[in-house]
Amino acid sequence: MNDNELTTGQVPEKEVWGDKAEKRRNVLKVIGWSGIGVFITVNLAAFVRFMYPRVLFEPPTRFKVGKPGDYPPGQVNTQFINKYGTWIVRQGDGSFFAMEAKCTHLGCTPNWLESQNKFKCPCHGSGYYISGFNFEGPAPRPMDRFKISIAEDGQLLVDKSIKFKGVPGKESNQMYPQSLLRV
Repeated sequence: MNDNELTTGQVPEKEVWGDKAEKRRNVLKVIGWSGIGVFITVNLAAFVRFMYPRVLFEPPTRFKVGKPGDYPPGQVNTQFINKYGTWIVRQGDGSFFAMEAKCTHLGCTPNWLESQNKFKCPCHGSGYYISGFNFEGPAPRPMDRFKISIAEDGQLLVDKSIKFKGVPGKESNQMYPQSLLRV
């Protein structure tokens, strides 16, 4: 250092810039290490999540819907639409069938109109008799049915894994007599 610098009380310019450069380097180090830390944390979290299986929780394909005596003849039970997408129908002769609550046109859920004794799709107007046979609108075929049987405890058991697809122009009662449960 020279005498001029000591008498004026100023620090040489080189030292001032050296301190700023060091501070800037420290800030960049912190930013760099923070980025690496975030990267490692995100990848570790993804790895841990990978270890847990992805499970799709769907309603069971087999379910019980009550005793046969709970259903009056000639009625459609709509209480299982939201949970299982199924109507339980007891015909006038006492036989049962389980029908999928899905229009065969575009898959909408038809409404049961008890006063008119028919199913009516609110989207495009397809109409179905209580048996599921289509008689109006753009639906190409009757509604599908599921297997229904009596469980060991005497309740009705619906098995959605066994499906009886509606055939165009054919009544499902004659086409699939095995879809009916006679009690």
